[in-house]
Amino acid sequence: MRVFITGGTGLIGSAVVAELLAARHSVTALARSDASAARAEAAGAAALRGGLTDLEVLRSGAERADGVIHLAFSNDFSSPEALARGVAEESAALATLGDTLLGTDRPLVTVSGTPHVPGRASTEADPLPTGGPVGGRSQSVTRALELASRGVRSSAVRLPRTVHNQGLGGFAGLLTDIARRTGVVGYPADGAQRWPAVHALDAAVLFRLALERAPAGSSWHAVADEGDAVRDIAAVIGRRTGLPVRSVPQDVFGPLGPVFATDQPASSAHTRAALGWEPTHPSLLDDLENIGA
Repeated sequence: MRVFITGGTGLIGSAVVAELLAARHSVTALARSDASAARAEAAGAAALRGGLTDLEVLRSGAERADGVIHLAFSNDFSSPEALARGVAEESAALATLGDTLLGTDRPLVTVSGTPHVPGRASTEADPLPTGGPVGGRSQSVTRALELASRGVRSSAVRLPRTVHNQGLGGFAGLLTDIARRTGVVGYPADGAQRWPAVHALDAAVLFRLALERAPAGSSWHAVADEGDAVRDIAAVIGRRTGLPVRSVPQDVFGPLGPVFATDQPASSAHTRAALGWEPTHPSLLDDLENIGA
């Protein structure tokens, strides 16, 4: 299958590209810089120069592909305005990809977060929340899934808040980055809230499975660890960095503070049973042992 991928040179995307190539698919990766293009080509993919706001480039990549995986996002959480700008850019990009594939029955695999359901682990059947600082992303994914009725085999891989590899990535990675800047490994409230997690190499397998055989309009949970308490995550980070660990005000985490403070375990029981996906790589707490001092 000829696959067009956005976000193919990031922590998750590079793992997905490697997984696709190992399964003998050919890959063209959107590359917004010479450096990104060089990384894509070094990995064995072709590079298509352009960014997420270059809608005609996105259309061209999707037209020439047998399937599309969309992973790119600005990841600028510095302010509410920057986050909103990133959400709007992704919305327009995903709409363009979806429109290009109308009536083709080709797969469009997109990405969202696992939803929060009070009092229990969320499942693949739970709807995505459309409020909050990143609610616009859920709205875009929902619209993409609705294209199932218009000849697009759309599906969504829901990622947990931490997708990690060698101790890097996701919310846990943000905790580490903030700790290095502030000198404290902080967590909101009492730290009992739980975050699900998955290794990037395990998530990559699920993206491939969704591309190859997910039914139109379906959602899947790339969850290996159902939920680690944030204070346990912070404790490992503190031990590895030598920094003190304590509760800090929610606003330390900027626009993501309310999300950081939410208990959000998630299950992947249906995904494992239906697609035969089984994570095999290290858990988050084990992988965080790779953090350097």
